Amino acid sequence: MKIGFVGLGIMGSAMAANLVQAGFKVTVWNRSPDKCRPLVAAGACSAGSPRAVAEASDILFAMMATPAAVAAVRDGDDGIIAGLRPGKGYVDMSTVDAETSMESARLTHAAGALFLEAPVAGSRKPAEDATLTIMAAGDRGLYDLSLAVLEKMGRKILFLGETGNAARMKLANNLVMGGMLTALCEGMALASGSGLDTAQFLEVLDSGAVSNPMFRLKGPQIAANGEFPAAFPLRHMQKDLRLALRLGEDVGQPLFATATVNELYKAALAEGLGDADFAAVNRVIRP
Repeated sequence: MKIGFVGLGIMGSAMAANLVQAGFKVTVWNRSPDKCRPLVAAGACSAGSPRAVAEASDILFAMMATPAAVAAVRDGDDGIIAGLRPGKGYVDMSTVDAETSMESARLTHAAGALFLEAPVAGSRKPAEDATLTIMAAGDRGLYDLSLAVLEKMGRKILFLGETGNAARMKLANNLVMGGMLTALCEGMALASGSGLDTAQFLEVLDSGAVSNPMFRLKGPQIAANGEFPAAFPLRHMQKDLRLALRLGEDVGQPLFATATVNELYKAALAEGLGDADFAAVNRVIRP
């Protein structure tokens, strides 16, 4: 099976590397060509455009940062859709809104190909370790065909039905993650401001009902309040919160806490923290 991969950012580069290591014949493209070099050195081929990747692949995977980025690699003479043919598959693993996924499905089907949305839960380390949670929806035939590939990138893989369901599931997941991280920052700020030992505070959290891997990973970083190297960039979290709020409006679901959390992330963006890890929202809470 010939695999294509478009989008080699923090997540995509690690995911594509796992596919190369697994022995798949992988063709890659990225807007910044230097991101392709380590993968080519490991055995991948590079192509000159998203269209060329699609033409060279049985199944193309894409991992883009925003809906606009998805459209940029999907559409036009050099885009993914232009390279699709009947029998090929397009799997978009980007975190986007359901409308973007459904438009991708429409265009893919018009080309006679199959479409699957497959956003992931997890950041840099799970991507490197191939332990992501993958939420898939769309053409079941493509899900079945691509499952062996998805299993080289994720540990838990769910099929959620029609296109759009995976996008909605991912936004709900990230809504919770953004709120939990913000609560952790505020709790640590309160503990520190009250003269408590933040290491002991984290120990208390880890021994109770709110114990979770994210707190264990991010807690020491937040306590230090120094550098926040990006495992999941803050600007991406703010984008996901914004999309979640829009989904809430569409379905008539008030999201009171998320609206406040989103304002904190917007403030962090205004302070130039967009490329830092999303834990850098702590700088707004505890300057």
